[in-house]
Amino acid sequence: MNENFIRIKSLEGELKMSHKKHEFGLTVSTMEFVLQKPHVNYHVRLADITGIVPFEVKGTQTMTFTSRNAASNEIMTVAIGPQHYRFFVKEAIVHNRSGIFTLGRAQFIMPVLPDLLAVISRYAGMHGLQTE
Repeated sequence: MNENFIRIKSLEGELKMSHKKHEFGLTVSTMEFVLQKPHVNYHVRLADITGIVPFEVKGTQTMTFTSRNAASNEIMTVAIGPQHYRFFVKEAIVHNRSGIFTLGRAQFIMPVLPDLLAVISRYAGMHGLQTE
């Protein structure tokens, strides 16, 4: 696990699964998921997920994310590997070294293992998702 991950201090609901890699972590409970990256956590209530679609990775891609509500950008690199998904959410809570603030509508592109996707879809009430 990355030593620069911010510790998750509270988690709504019952912890179901957690997967951590060097630059990325995903923790899922019955009420929310927490996307962990070095120096920042994104808390997303499962009820705030409006859609999940597969995201095809073609080679290594670099993407820049800009927030209209906050003066921040995030650059991430997506590489071929596990299946990536684009999550559309109504709202997320951002916890970084500067504090905690609310992010409005957002999209997250992340690799999600089939077991984690099954848990997220089950507790988010998204029965149309197919996992391999």
